[in-house]
Amino acid sequence: MTATPGGLTPDEFRQTLGRFASGVTVITARGGTERRGMTASAFVSVSLTPPLILVSVDTRAHMHALLAAEDVTHFGVNVLSSVQRPLSDHFAGKPGPEDAVPWFEHEGLPLIGGAVAQLVCRKEQAIPAGDHTLYLGFVEYARYTDDDPLLYFRGQYHELG
Repeated sequence: MTATPGGLTPDEFRQTLGRFASGVTVITARGGTERRGMTASAFVSVSLTPPLILVSVDTRAHMHALLAAEDVTHFGVNVLSSVQRPLSDHFAGKPGPEDAVPWFEHEGLPLIGGAVAQLVCRKEQAIPAGDHTLYLGFVEYARYTDDDPLLYFRGQYHELG
């Protein structure tokens, strides 16, 4: 691994950032008739007025190519519940049976049922940032439950309490 000019390696950076506990999200989108999802912890609210969020997607990810397509105008953000670890694994590259995904749609956009929260976002801007692209989304629809979220900390899943 190549170190930065200050001597920081990518692994050291990843380990350091792993000390930040985060919720687990699955970013969803549709490409033609295909539903796609990708597990992501790089999600943040940006603004309440207007309602904006940001997701960070690795340029090598299949989701990146889908979100970069001009005909893809919307994407979803699904905040997983504490019982949805198998879905996080599924969309992180350890696929299980596709029929185990509790898909539902809002105006044609695939979302994940049972999630703590779902957001439908209009793609506003794509900002290249190193080996990732930051996708800024204008939230057009949101719904939530009072269930507990799935958390990620130091490379492992956790629950509240």
